[in-house]
Amino acid sequence: MAVKNAALASNWLSATDLIQRLGRARENRDQYAKMLATLEGQVTQRRTDVERSLADLSANERSKIVTRAVNGHRAELRRKSADARVALVREAGRLRDEATAVRVHYQSAMQCLMRESLGSERRSRLLGQIANSGPTELASLASYAASTKDKELGAALCTRISMLPIHDRPFSAHELADTLVGEDHRRVTQAIMETERIAIETLHSDSAFETGRTNLTRNLQTAIMRREEEKVGADLSDLDALTNNNGEE
Repeated sequence: MAVKNAALASNWLSATDLIQRLGRARENRDQYAKMLATLEGQVTQRRTDVERSLADLSANERSKIVTRAVNGHRAELRRKSADARVALVREAGRLRDEATAVRVHYQSAMQCLMRESLGSERRSRLLGQIANSGPTELASLASYAASTKDKELGAALCTRISMLPIHDRPFSAHELADTLVGEDHRRVTQAIMETERIAIETLHSDSAFETGRTNLTRNLQTAIMRREEEKVGADLSDLDALTNNNGEE
């Protein structure tokens, strides 16, 4: 029976890269929102001006003329702002594509931990030193690694117990990985999710401006996406601090 080869990802971004992509996505979103607010303000002003000039007409006649005037003004603004709006929508999409393309590298805290210090001399030495350690010693070292946030030791221990039968493993490798890099993994996961949501929200906002109508189904979709982000539970309120901290590590 033929064995199916795993698909290999050709893209890579570090955790710092992903946090920076999110920062740029937020800036792009804010720039787009500011532009859209200005355009919608002009539409609203046009409506107000036309309504004021038609005070002597009946409500039905006034409504028809106002609708026609506002739609015409929106179409004019749509044409004039098209290039700038499309550029921001495309930038949001580009950032989303870059972020989501590397999601495969951040599927679990364990995956992230095993990538830590890969190929380091110390990790290799540690693995050799614990090659014959028994369950009690391995469990004790796992507690020590968790307490001291020693990722190299944690990665070596996870490698070591992966060689043991599942029922003989003295600690949970996934729990150790979560203790050591779980918060980092959650931040990256949420950064990818938010970058993706921002792109979709920007596209939806542009569609709403184009048509002059809000799509409630699309709003519900992004609300669900936002709720899923909140479930991850990472703190992404200060991206500059996160970027600086990651750079120092």
